[in-house]
Amino acid sequence: MKIQVLQEKCTGCRLCEQICTIHHCKEINPKKSAIRIKAEFPVPGVFIPKLCDQCGDCIEVCPSNAISKKDDAVVIDPDECSNCGLCVQECPTGVIYEHPDMETPIICDLCLKCTEVCNTGALVVIDD
Repeated sequence: MKIQVLQEKCTGCRLCEQICTIHHCKEINPKKSAIRIKAEFPVPGVFIPKLCDQCGDCIEVCPSNAISKKDDAVVIDPDECSNCGLCVQECPTGVIYEHPDMETPIICDLCLKCTEVCNTGALVVIDD
């Protein structure tokens, strides 16, 4: 299972960022979201949802073996993570994020909350 992004349908409303942090952090803080909306302009503006495609490259570079796959999702074990930042640096799509208030890097865990609130169908669940 993966989340497919249909970029042409994204309006940039950022509901996906909000629900991600509400679900995982119990607050609204887009800087702690595992999905980010990148806005590209000139006119008309283009909004690009960016999130983990579950490629697993981060698993290979983690020196503490804190990253694994569980039920199709890449997950980080906070007890094993040393916060070395290698996963963030080596992510080929740049979608593993860090925040000073978080004990581990931020990565999509396929909770699918973003797909549930996406009114335009820009985020859809697919079988890979």
